[in-house]
Amino acid sequence: MNVKAIMLAGIAVIVAAPAFAHHSFAMFDRTKVVNITGTVVEYEWTNPHVWIHISAPDDAGAMRQWGFEMQAIAQDYAAGWRADSVKPGDKISVEYHPLKDGARGGQLMSADLAGGQHLGPPGNPRLITPEDRAKADATQQRRPAQ
Repeated sequence: MNVKAIMLAGIAVIVAAPAFAHHSFAMFDRTKVVNITGTVVEYEWTNPHVWIHISAPDDAGAMRQWGFEMQAIAQDYAAGWRADSVKPGDKISVEYHPLKDGARGGQLMSADLAGGQHLGPPGNPRLITPEDRAKADATQQRRPAQ
């Protein structure tokens, strides 16, 4: 193999990588907002997206599991979420965009936790402690200008 072929292959991988890095949120009906209250079954603080699974009644009153996709850890952290924000057994009320196919779940928009804390989208968190805000501001100031 020559150097030119290796360079072209490398460039092709770099250019194509963003296409594989993220999926669409087109499966959610962003024209609707639904609320549901239930009990946390599992909280996945992972990238590429954080997930909360809750147990809540369906329209017929039967207990079912629901899955709510969130943003990446960095975005959820900016909105006030932490790895220990919720744990199995916690009561939670979730506001979400439902799945278009009618499956149980959707894109989490905000949540009210058992302790009264409201966690919303990164651009509009209602409850971030002054300490967390100071840390975020300090981190932002240390970043080089782009």
